[in-house]
Formats: sequence, C-alpha cells, structure tokens
Amino acid sequence: MAVSNSLTISPRKLRSDLYSYSNHDNTKTPLVISVLSSLIDRTLTRNQRISRRASPASSTSGRSGKTQIFDCREIPDMTIQSYLERIFRYTKAGPSVYVVAYVYIDRFCQLNPGFRISLANVHRLLITTIMIASKYVEDLNYRNSYFAKVGGLETEDLNKLELEFLFLMGFKLHVNVSVFESYCCHLEREVSFGGGYQIEKALRCAEEIKSRQMIVQDPKHRHHHHQFARVLL
Repeated sequence: MAVSNSLTISPRKLRSDLYSYSNHDNTKTPLVISVLSSLIDRTLTRNQRISRRASPASSTSGRSGKTQIFDCREIPDMTIQSYLERIFRYTKAGPSVYVVAYVYIDRFCQLNPGFRISLANVHRLLITTIMIASKYVEDLNYRNSYFAKVGGLETEDLNKLELEFLFLMGFKLHVNVSVFESYCCHLEREVSFGGGYQIEKALRCAEEIKSRQMIVQDPKHRHHHHQFARVLL
C-alpha cells in the first residue's frame, strides 16, 4: 500500500498546520490525517505478510470472538486516507482527536493480543475510536447516530461497537500529557525518521484552542446541512 502521502509533508509545514488549527478555519484537512493513514497502511501491509506466512489454524486461534464484532460484512472499497478524510469532512474533529484515537487503537491491540488490524476491521475500528476520542477531547460532539451515518454504519451497530470496545479496553480511556506527547513523537517519526520536531503540544494545545473560541455552534443543528455520499461497512 502507498505510504507516500506523509513523505511530502515537511516538519515545518506539519508543525505550522497543527499549531495554527482552529475550529473557525477548519476546511483544510489536518496533515496528521495523512500521517496516521500512512502508519495504518504500513501496519496493514505488515499484518498481511504475517497472515500469509501463518497457517490458517494459528492465524485464527488467538482471536477473541468479541473482537470479531469489528469485522465488516464485506471489505469497503475505500482507502484509509479517503475514509479519514470523510470523517474529518463531516465531523471537523481536531488533530488531537486523531492522536488520541491512535492511542486507543494501540492500547486496544496491546490489551487484546490476538487481534490484528486488517482490511476487514480497520474501518469500523477507526470510526469507533475517533468517535470515542472526540467525546474525550472535544467540548461539543455529534450524536452516535451522526457518527454512524458518517462511518457507513447503522446507529445500533455503532452503539454495540462502542460498548464492546469500552469493555475490551477495561474503560482505560484516560490519556495524560506525557502519553499524548509520546504518541505525537511516534507520528512525527512516521514523517521523518530523524524526528525531533513537534506535531502539537499535547492536550494543552486543544484546551488553548478551545479557550480562544468566541463562537460556539451547537452540533445538534449542523448535521441537517450535510449531504452524504453513501458508504456501508
């Protein structure tokens, strides 16, 4: 899978994009989405190689039946980049949300060692973690029914995914500043193996952005203006 998207992003441009992000000027897709997409694409490629080498019995023996809830009925014909861009287009979730979602995905995989990210489960995993991360980071959020429509799911399905995810995580959703910054550094290394520059300054950055907001628009009334391209997971 292609991972070239992140290679065109310079450290200076990435840092500027994330520090200057504002909910009043959010028409441009945050660069962190391209970085996260590249990272997930590489994980998918690695997991596909592992699955091809493993015997059918060994590849399924470690899987928990509970994690299979994330498997799609059929694999969507949509790249990770396109799916993340779609989520941003309709939710306008800030960059910190995607970093926290990445923390949750990594934590979920560690707590469920038999689970591997695959083409069959990655889309459902992404919409679930981004929705939960948005509730953790943002002051205002869309309802589950809206996230379901954005993600290509029935509301009942997304509700079940959220609940199952929370239990499989042991409700360990807290992300402190040091953990947040460490995952930012990991995303930075995805762009430049030299690392060293900053994507954004942890949850403090999100709080500073919120404190500068002068107008708050109720998200409950915004969804009526969106026209969705249909997707189905």
